[in-house]
This record gives sequence, C-alpha cells and structure tokens, in this order.
Amino acid sequence: MDAHEVNRARATLALFVADVFSSVPRKDQRAKGECYLRGLMLDGRRKSIQPMAERLPDGNEQNLQQFVNQSTWDPVPVRRRIAERMVPRIGPDAWAVDDVSFPKDGKMSVAVARQYCGALGKRANCQVAVSVHAVSDAASCPLQWRLFVPREWADDAVRRQKTGIPQEVGHREKWRLALDILDELAGWGLVPPVVVADAGYGQNADFRDGLHGRGIGYVVAVRSDVTGHPHDVRPTAPAWSGNGRRPQPRYRDKPSSVAALAAGHGRQAFTEVTWREGSRGPMRSRFLALRVRPAGVRSRRLAQAAATAEHGHWDGVLPDVTLLVEWPEDAEAPTDYWLSNLPADTPPAELVRLAKIRWRIEHDYRELKHGLGLDHFEGRSWTGWHHHVTLVTAAHAFLTEQRLAPKADTADSPSTRSSTPSRTC
Repeated sequence: MDAHEVNRARATLALFVADVFSSVPRKDQRAKGECYLRGLMLDGRRKSIQPMAERLPDGNEQNLQQFVNQSTWDPVPVRRRIAERMVPRIGPDAWAVDDVSFPKDGKMSVAVARQYCGALGKRANCQVAVSVHAVSDAASCPLQWRLFVPREWADDAVRRQKTGIPQEVGHREKWRLALDILDELAGWGLVPPVVVADAGYGQNADFRDGLHGRGIGYVVAVRSDVTGHPHDVRPTAPAWSGNGRRPQPRYRDKPSSVAALAAGHGRQAFTEVTWREGSRGPMRSRFLALRVRPAGVRSRRLAQAAATAEHGHWDGVLPDVTLLVEWPEDAEAPTDYWLSNLPADTPPAELVRLAKIRWRIEHDYRELKHGLGLDHFEGRSWTGWHHHVTLVTAAHAFLTEQRLAPKADTADSPSTRSSTPSRTC
C-alpha cells in the first residue's frame, strides 16, 4: 500500500486495532501497535524497524524497538482474537499445517541452527516456525505459530538466557508442535473442518494418528515410498498346534509402496478432475482414489496400541484410509500421493480439491514474507520474534478483510461480536 492508501484506511485500521489489541492494557502500546501495522503495510523493500520508522510520519524508532523487543504485552490473546475474527470471515474449507524458515547470520538469534531451510532449498543457518492457517480458495490467514527450538538449544543455558526462551520451552518435533497448536485452537473453541499438510507431516504415522485420535479429518501428502496393503487383504494366522502361544494374525505378503499400488491399476483407471479455475484456465489433471491399509513398523504399533486400549486385543487388521494419486496426462508415472481418513464415500473431486488447496497459503506466504516483512525481523529475542510475527499476522488479517469485503462494514467488532457472522468468501 502507498501512503495515500494507508492514510485512507486509518479509520478502519483504528477499529481493527481496538478490537484485536483489546487485551493490550495500555493505550500507548495499542497506538504503537497501530503504527507498526502501518509500517508493515506501507510500501518499502525492508520492513525492519529502522526503515519503517523512517517512512512513517509519526515513526519513532526507539519507541517501536521497545514495543517489539522489550514490552511485556502478551501476543497470545492478540493471536486468539485474530483467529476468532478471521475464521468466520474466511469460512475455511480446511486448515493447513505448514512450516516456514527464516535465513539468519550468526548463532545468537533465538532458536537459530543449521537445518533444512525451505526458503533456500538446502541446509542453512535459519529459524523455523510451525504454523496453522485457515484456508479457502479465496483467502487464508495464520491462526497460530510455534517457533521450533532445535535440540542443540535445549540445554544451551547461555543462549537460552540471552534470548529469553521460557524455561518450560524445550525441543519438540515439528509434528508435535502442529498438534499442540490444534489443541490450543480447540481450547479457543476453533475446530478445523479438515487438516491438510505436505509430506513433511503427512509422511509421519504419529502425526496422522494424532489427527485421527482427535477426531480430525485429514488429506495429507505422502511420498511414493510409503507402504501399504490393498484394502481387501486380511491378516491370517496359522492353525494353532495346541502348544505354546497362539500364532498372531499377520499379513502374509509384504506391503507394497503406494507408487506400486497405484501403478498396478494402470493409466486407464485414472479419471480427469478439475479442482479450480486458475489464472490460465481450469486446473485439471487425472486422479485415482482407492482404499489401502498403511503399513510399516510405526503404523502397526499404533494400530495395535489403539485396538488393545479399546478392545483388549488386536486382530492384526490395519486401519484403512483413502489413497489419492495424481497421474498427469503427460507424465510417464504417477507424480503425487495423499492419504485421507475422510469417509470412504467422499467424492474423489472433493479429495482433489482439498489436496490442492494448499496453493492458497503458498500464495499468501509471499505477501507475509515479501510484502509484510515476516522474515525481516532483526532482533534476537524470543519475545521480539513472537511480537513481530503477531504484528505481521495482524497486518495480513487486516488486508485480507479489506479484500474480502472492501465496501462492507467491519463485522464482529466488540459491538457486533454476538451477531452471527456470514461467510464472505
């Protein structure tokens, strides 16, 4: 936005800030928050504090530095209000689990480590954050964040103290952080219609089991080497001789990769599906949906534990899910795979639409990072990082509201919060 557009939106922004930052106790802190949001939305290549303060007519670098890096306001209630406000506006078809990386120099920025950096496509010095987004084809919005703390930071008392990592925060795998976020959002009264995720999460049997155990439907990408059995194959047990322990039922054939299971049906089994209208016309490809039983040591152990807890024994049958496979017309073999625990009669077109809906957060991440400076924060502290990410989320939410209803009154303000919000996308 240029300066004229930002000034024109200031009255609407003031109402937005009054609602979203209502948990921030001091009036001067809320004013700094409104100023910071204008700095994030104002045109400019760099969205760190110094250049933003220089561009803003009322910008004060020292005040903004203190507000972001030292002030004690709690970002969690702000994010909660953003989530409560944005979910009904977006009317999400799914919640997307994702992570984002922030390349860094040096070793003292909070939770920085040499690890895979998606922004660079290789291992590099960076921070990584896990996020959950409400997503529709029209819009998306981050609902909550977790900064990933690498294992090397868990017992590094010096760096933890210098960056202010809370004592109770330690190393936790990204898939666990994602489930933690979903649990926190559920505590806020927000429940996903379905969860989608890339193979970094979908490949993990514990993550899929965690979703299923919470009663959450999912459509998650997996790699071609995930193994499984055809739906109609059942485990069997040899006849018991009467001596020793009874033989346990098990699958007599080795599981096949999902690539082999899909290819075995042949190209003729795939049908064309159109899932949305793109900038260059309809988005379409060829897909096949079939029921399979994911295998592997971890899948088997999770199935056995669940069955034993519920029934006191396990009959050896692995749970079945839907395998969705894409085989483009011009490809020599299938290219993409997803697993879903949605009902078996879910139409393939709906599975495809959900599998592909993650395009929206990739689109909006470009705005979050390049337009709003998500990765421009130059501070090193835990508090500063979380304040900055919360403010960027607020700026993105405000702009999303303006795009969804540019001429409508802002709904769900403190005076209208009890009214039933309408779906605007």
